[in-house]
Amino acid sequence: MILPDHEIRKFIKEGKIVVKPIDEDIQIQPAWVDLRLGNEFRIFKIASTPYIDTKQKTDNYTEKITIKDEDPFIIHPGEFVLGTIKEYIKMPNDLMGVVDGRSSLGRVGVVVHATSASINPGWEGIFVLEITNIGKMPVALYPGQRVAKLAFHMLSSPAEKAYGERADVKYNKQQGADETKVYTEKD
Repeated sequence: MILPDHEIRKFIKEGKIVVKPIDEDIQIQPAWVDLRLGNEFRIFKIASTPYIDTKQKTDNYTEKITIKDEDPFIIHPGEFVLGTIKEYIKMPNDLMGVVDGRSSLGRVGVVVHATSASINPGWEGIFVLEITNIGKMPVALYPGQRVAKLAFHMLSSPAEKAYGERADVKYNKQQGADETKVYTEKD
């Protein structure tokens, strides 16, 4: 079951769902919450390394940048970046979230959220978007602009072991656009 607007408002008021800061009149839609672009981005540098090795910690292939609220972030054709949202999100153990891009940006070639669009029950933090410009023109994105939507799906029962309770968590309570931690996986 996907939560409708009135249940989203109720759960936010009760503190069961946390989405802060939020302008409920603008961001709460009929079946989701619009998420706004944050100020922090992680861009990929041109490097002499021939490839990214997912079994090794590498911290030299991206650069974190922060822009002012009034400044645009220009994403060029073919470019892939990580970008934060403005809101801090906290999910209860009986809901999962699904993040999707907004069609208004898709119509100019910007794909907002390439993979891993799920937010686990029990997760909290600043969600990081995977943003790509598949169009033919550079596109200006602005901090505070609504760029994605978050729908809440009710589980049939609470998760037995929520994301934040697991020993193998990598991104719980993240505060910014961190590089991948795939190298920490044991499998």
